[in-house]
Amino acid sequence: MVSSSHEALHRIFQQDPGLFARAARHLGVAFPPPVSTVELSTDLTETQPLERRVDTLLQMNTEDGSFLLAVESQGRPAPDKPASWAYYLSYVYAKYRIPPVLLVVCADRGTAEWAARQVDIGPRQWCSLSLRPLVLGPDDVPVIDSPDDAARDIPLTVLSAALHRRDPGADAILNALAKALKGLSADDENTATTFIELTEQGLGATQAAELWRHLMAVDLSFFQSQTAQQLRAEGRAKDLLLLLGHRGVEVSEEDRERIVGCGDPDVLGLWFSKALTATSTAEVFASEGEAGPDAG
Repeated sequence: MVSSSHEALHRIFQQDPGLFARAARHLGVAFPPPVSTVELSTDLTETQPLERRVDTLLQMNTEDGSFLLAVESQGRPAPDKPASWAYYLSYVYAKYRIPPVLLVVCADRGTAEWAARQVDIGPRQWCSLSLRPLVLGPDDVPVIDSPDDAARDIPLTVLSAALHRRDPGADAILNALAKALKGLSADDENTATTFIELTEQGLGATQAAELWRHLMAVDLSFFQSQTAQQLRAEGRAKDLLLLLGHRGVEVSEEDRERIVGCGDPDVLGLWFSKALTATSTAEVFASEGEAGPDAG
């Protein structure tokens, strides 16, 4: 199953294709920024019953010409992947006749080191094809912990947060990113909520994700879009379930569905306050306007 953190590590390049050129500088490779981009189909399936899909595929049109950018989010080493990547590049080159570049994004240092190895395909006497992916890992993207730096390049800061999510500097990145997002104008609310969602996904199931949900519930409460409301509600629901579990309060499947399905951050906040002293979920739900089954 594809995880949300997997999705964020390649979707960020869909949101801002120019991020590739800026991020590649940290690898010592200079790509010109795109003057336009075309998002292509990620389906690389042949007529045979074998399905192959690259995570993200973009046609990058620059002043120096065009190239295809295939972005793969890789969570752990996989012996079969280099062969699949070589297939992707060969297929898209044969289909579009545009030079391809493979970018592999890894939040794990060991996986990044594995992915960066050149793979030569062919017999010992003659290499017929060499696979040389560009790899962005935690050591290749800087820790962006200044609100001013974050504001100058929010997509790169989102990528920095995702790749450093398990590092000690993650909290500083998230605080800087929250301040940068708060500085966006009201006209940029849709953009802000997109980056809020990508950051949430990119952090995965880490302690940094808990901090991010707290920052979004407090520092960015002025965002009133449906997406922002949903993210705040999801964060408060998770916090409530964690609190109930920590206090040893039994939560039935029906109660869990009620908590997770509540989209009102204010109601969830009220339940959270009740859960600090409640000994049952009936007491949690027995609040004004949200009486539980055991409440009078």
